[in-house]
Amino acid sequence: MRKFGKFLSLAILFLVVPLFAQDLASFEKRTEVRKLPNGLTVILCQRHEAPVFSFYTLVDAGSVQDPKGETGLAHMFEHMAFKGTPTIGTKDYAAEKIVLAKIEEVYAEYIRERDRMVNRDPKKIAELEKQWKDLVNEADTYVVRNQFGEIVEENGGVGMNAGTEEDDTVYFYSMPVNRLELWAYLESSRFADPVMREFYKERDVVYEERRMRIDSDPTGRLVEQFVGTAFQASPYRNPGIGWPADLRTFSATDAINFFHKYYTPSNMYIAVVGDLYPDQFWPVVEKYFGQIPSHPKPDERITQEPPQNSERSVALQETAQPLYVEGYHRPSYLSPDDAVYDAITDLMSNGRTSRLYRSLVRDKRIAAIAAGFSGLPGQKYPHLFAFYAVPLPGHTNNEMRDAIHAEIERLKKEDVSDEELQMFKTRARASIIRGLGNNPGLATSLAIMQARYGDWRELFRQLDRIDKVTKADIRRVANETFVESNRTVGIIETAQIPRGAQAGPGQQPPAQ
Repeated sequence: MRKFGKFLSLAILFLVVPLFAQDLASFEKRTEVRKLPNGLTVILCQRHEAPVFSFYTLVDAGSVQDPKGETGLAHMFEHMAFKGTPTIGTKDYAAEKIVLAKIEEVYAEYIRERDRMVNRDPKKIAELEKQWKDLVNEADTYVVRNQFGEIVEENGGVGMNAGTEEDDTVYFYSMPVNRLELWAYLESSRFADPVMREFYKERDVVYEERRMRIDSDPTGRLVEQFVGTAFQASPYRNPGIGWPADLRTFSATDAINFFHKYYTPSNMYIAVVGDLYPDQFWPVVEKYFGQIPSHPKPDERITQEPPQNSERSVALQETAQPLYVEGYHRPSYLSPDDAVYDAITDLMSNGRTSRLYRSLVRDKRIAAIAAGFSGLPGQKYPHLFAFYAVPLPGHTNNEMRDAIHAEIERLKKEDVSDEELQMFKTRARASIIRGLGNNPGLATSLAIMQARYGDWRELFRQLDRIDKVTKADIRRVANETFVESNRTVGIIETAQIPRGAQAGPGQQPPAQ
């Protein structure tokens, strides 16, 4: 059986390589990149299989760019991008605009009074808060809710969504090709002239999202504290969703200032894939997206994390399932060893044949799940390679730690097998090709590669980096990275609530 599996992996490898080379040549013929005069980078990839197209807009700003005291603002603006424009989402924008301006005036005064260190006037605070909320309710009477999304859906749009990560913010959906001009109008409008409509109500939604995902969830709390412990200087230490106090303070004015700084064409990348032709596509794109005002590309520098020189740890006592996680600092995605970290991830965590699964889950039967991965919490800047495991009943976090360390030591002291290394390379190739198989996936990959490397062809050049990974590279990187002084540990320890006591947020009372 093992011989057959090895033969099959080699057969897949020999099949994949010529297909991949053929695809690269084909993609170069069908793909065109233009930078508009305002700095916006747009990629068109023709795929004439069905009369549809998909797009992926990447704004090179995520929660790392949240200003001090305004954590969560990048995520908040993502929500605002669906609220419409001066012509979409309003019954009377001229009147609405006046009320929105008054809201900001009163809110700024309210925050100044609320946050005074001395001589606070509770009566004045209450009056300003009431005035601000009354204005919010007045502005609400002009809103046509969800109109932007409804226009997209009524015209055949599907899969409309967005996401804010530490490194970037993205927007995407698919439409019929006969709605190309409508798409260009909608997307360019919301990035040229957004309206901070329903801002404070939406901020409450985000606050509730934080409460559910972090404050009321033991795993969420652990991850937040674990990352904050691992990073002392890097903005990766801040939660992407924001700190509670910031979510109760930043304003619509702050959000529009964030927009003007980071949502500039020179900081944005749009990839479009589908049944489109250049002479049809480029005039429409230039007509609409070319009108977005331009500003200089923001500075990408952040505070660099200093080297860690001793193990750090965080432990939570929760009436929840125990959990063990440990992380090690590693360089950014631009590291020459990035593909080596990919290899380690694959070897340790990819499926039921991975080392951690076989050791902790299958053979020792001490864990429900065990894995390791790069990219915590982001990848653009130096980040963490993390391992985690969930103990089965009757087993402990210490057992998880010892079993994970045994596999790490094995990786550091012994070469991986020829079969393991070859399977990593085969799976990596197959994964890249699968990503090219549909319009949304391809648009995603093209935009990310163009933004991160300045050339979408890096999607294909990954093969070279993967091919060059050796057994010696894996041992070297493991020995350089997975050392005690570079390690941060986080655990959830199961705590018992005394009978009759109240459970805290996210905790369950003990079974009767």
